[in-house]
Amino acid sequence: MTTLASLLENAAAEYPRHPAVRLDGLVMSYSELQDAAGRAGALLSSLGLQPGDRLGVQLPNVPAFPVAFYGALAAGAVVVPMNPLLKSREVAYYLGDSGARLLLAWHAAAGEAAAGAAGTGTRVITIDEPDFRTQLGCSPLPAWVRRAGDDDAVILYTSGTTGTPKGAELTHASLARNAELMARTVLGNGTDDVLMGCLPLFHVFGLTCGLNAAITGGSCLTLLPRFDPGKALQIIGRDRVTIFEGVPTMYAEMLRHPGGAQADVSSLRRCISGGSPMPVEVLRAFEERFGCVILEGYGLSETSPVASFNLPGRERKPGSIGTPVEGVEMRIVDSDGSEVPAGEVGEIVIRGHNVMKGYWAKPEATAEAMTGGWLHTGDLARVDDGGYFYIVDRKKDLIIRGGYNVYPREIEEVLYQHPAVAEAAVIGIPHDDLGEEVCAAVALKPDMAATPDELRAYVRERVAAYKYPRHVWLAPQLPKGPTGKIVRGEVHPPQHLQ
Repeated sequence: MTTLASLLENAAAEYPRHPAVRLDGLVMSYSELQDAAGRAGALLSSLGLQPGDRLGVQLPNVPAFPVAFYGALAAGAVVVPMNPLLKSREVAYYLGDSGARLLLAWHAAAGEAAAGAAGTGTRVITIDEPDFRTQLGCSPLPAWVRRAGDDDAVILYTSGTTGTPKGAELTHASLARNAELMARTVLGNGTDDVLMGCLPLFHVFGLTCGLNAAITGGSCLTLLPRFDPGKALQIIGRDRVTIFEGVPTMYAEMLRHPGGAQADVSSLRRCISGGSPMPVEVLRAFEERFGCVILEGYGLSETSPVASFNLPGRERKPGSIGTPVEGVEMRIVDSDGSEVPAGEVGEIVIRGHNVMKGYWAKPEATAEAMTGGWLHTGDLARVDDGGYFYIVDRKKDLIIRGGYNVYPREIEEVLYQHPAVAEAAVIGIPHDDLGEEVCAAVALKPDMAATPDELRAYVRERVAAYKYPRHVWLAPQLPKGPTGKIVRGEVHPPQHLQ
């Protein structure tokens, strides 16, 4: 049985001197990464961490993250990845809910980590160097702990946009197979490949498609702790990056960056996007500027995360999230759970090896989300006659105006077609007569101008009368989550509209 820890063991045995992770001038080979992970596992064991215990890992994208992650797995622990930007109240919730015995915290987060851990009984270990190595004075574990395929490897907390965050229990088997599928069927990465690691490793997209997929293929993962479009373009040229992975806002920011036209991106052979739907205009403009095809996919924290993808060598349909990956089933169902015909909108449900065991210590939430092995995603979509899926919107983001359904993403796509628009978020606000009214927040491109009236008229000419936003306002930028995804729930209208 392949466990997550064995991914690194296998790669280190086969490619010991090949670079595994890089942060600018700091490079760790596969044998060095395995040795450091073994020492981290020994350190954690010496601190009382037992197989099955939970360990919080609150680190940015530096080599210490894979050292700590695989070290925890080597000790048989369950990793609870945490954003280094969490405040003490949030830290306390993650640690208290998961029952984590230890927390490895980045030095910049040490104050909030300590304050959050104070009432939980969790011991905090501060890491203050990018590779964690001088704190690992002990000898490596003589043998890495073996875990079963259905044992928890990671408890990954959902964003909490629909309430209190819930910990999705992801197993060794589901995460290892998802990484192997990505490496084999989507990325096609091997020892000659360099993957761009700018997606947060504490997020499931970066963890599976970045770190674990890179290790699976014996590739090098070059890290960027905080996304910056200029730095990302520089690293692509410097390290001869072959595979770039990002969320749509990252592609949009690189596209707008003034140095983009001069950047050397000739090494890129594959780009993938996920996390949120890619505006078709951004996809086309990026491909035209940088000459690299973007493959779009879909998944959730609860699905390890990959559920569907546009695959290389097959027809790619811009705007589509592709077809279900190997061993995964997806259906579109109505409110009664009945499958709807092709072309009609319904909720995506998913079944397969990638689906979580459940939500940690929340049997009621698990029962609500899963029916007969099918995970209810809350995402509205349609499927065409060829089996390609298209996200329409989040179920909770649907705007019902005067009895008519308005899907925010459709209106955002139109706004993105306006030459001055950099970012757009469409939301509904309460209305006495209509139930909800359609509104839009827009951030403009640098040195570009457009008025709210102009933008409203632009959309009005292109959609049905009930769909266009009656209220449009400009913002310097829109709120984003840890991966850079625009968070509609944090978009608030101006005071006079509230």
